[in-house]
Amino acid sequence: MPDLDRLQLLPPSSADLPALLAFELENRAYFENWVTARAPSYYGQEAIAAAIGQAQRERQQDLAYQYLAKLDGQIIGRVNLTAVTRPYFNKAVLGYRIGERFGGRGYATRVVALLLEEAFGPLDLWRLEATARPQNLGSLAVMQRNGFHQYGKSDQAMFFQNAWSDLLYFERRNPQAMA
Repeated sequence: MPDLDRLQLLPPSSADLPALLAFELENRAYFENWVTARAPSYYGQEAIAAAIGQAQRERQQDLAYQYLAKLDGQIIGRVNLTAVTRPYFNKAVLGYRIGERFGGRGYATRVVALLLEEAFGPLDLWRLEATARPQNLGSLAVMQRNGFHQYGKSDQAMFFQNAWSDLLYFERRNPQAMA
């Protein structure tokens, strides 16, 4: 798709507050089908402002890197690297979410690809890890298309929506760091 080239990853700023709150509210029910629910208090201007401030502090401290995925200035998703672990490991945990109306068009795959460029380039990470439930076929496809491979599985590891779910563990190594 030609518009995949117009996707940008940008750290959240205070200027994003209204659009980010609208994005989170619009996609709240959809996201809660796939990931654990955020507290109801998250869905207000004060909480979103606090989350943006926390993201900025974590970036400065090299603890986590959050990005808004924007298409022509509009937020279509979020992607982040958390649990940054340095030295010796230089790894982080990947997480992402794409808004419901943008699903199934290749955006998630492209957003993760852009994040890999950042992670293995300027951030100098050696390894990224990710977790997905086996039911999340879209996420599994995004991982596969971006060169992640499954390295483990936990049976009944997560109690989600009143049922036990397995978790699949994925990794992607920076080929330049491993040479």
